[in-house]
Amino acid sequence: MHYIYVFDNDSFPYGNKDDLFILKRIINIIETISKKYLISLAVIACNTASIIALIELRKYHLFPIIGLVPAIKPSVQITRNGIIGLLATHNTIYSNIVSDLISKFAGKCKILAIESSKLVILAEEKFIGKKIFLEDLRCILKPWLNNFKTPDTIILGCTHFVLLRDELKKIFPLNTYLVDSGIAIAYRVNWLLKYKKIKLGYLKENIAYCTSLNKKSNQLSRVFRDYGFPILKQLILN
Repeated sequence: MHYIYVFDNDSFPYGNKDDLFILKRIINIIETISKKYLISLAVIACNTASIIALIELRKYHLFPIIGLVPAIKPSVQITRNGIIGLLATHNTIYSNIVSDLISKFAGKCKILAIESSKLVILAEEKFIGKKIFLEDLRCILKPWLNNFKTPDTIILGCTHFVLLRDELKKIFPLNTYLVDSGIAIAYRVNWLLKYKKIKLGYLKENIAYCTSLNKKSNQLSRVFRDYGFPILKQLILN
């Protein structure tokens, strides 16, 4: 099995973009890549993009499309002090979907949210090998660190934040749980492949696409090779 990874570096980050822009952008990306390849299954590995575009995408494509939302329900089951931190970007935090999830599953918990696009940028910098200073993270997370009661469970509501898991663990108390949707998504993909008899495409190797070739993408290409993606190309959008 081989994979196509597409990252929209030309519009990075999504967290502070207009909803309509993101919707059109994601539809364009999936449509463009699906014309080039037989797509068996797609994962929208971005909370903001999933929240805004997932329903529309499923109207246009027959292959399964899996999206991500912040792990509200699992966090409610984990928390001991009833205080949950939601770390995400603006569009995710203030979306109707997240509001509905909190109302449905976390009515008895206190949800503290911090929105940060700066944290997304720091995660990207770490990904290409730059040193991350804990003081930069502390400045972003200051509202939680100065509270008498800090969240004992923190939802990583952006897939970038998983890259900063080690740094975040150093900042918060030892017994703080960091929760993301990664494992749940992996189980879902495995289940669909196993039980839905999805026809797989015929890629000979993994391919990564970016929407802009520049100095930063050249740095990323070296990292992607380490992850098993030897080829990085530019995806020309319509």
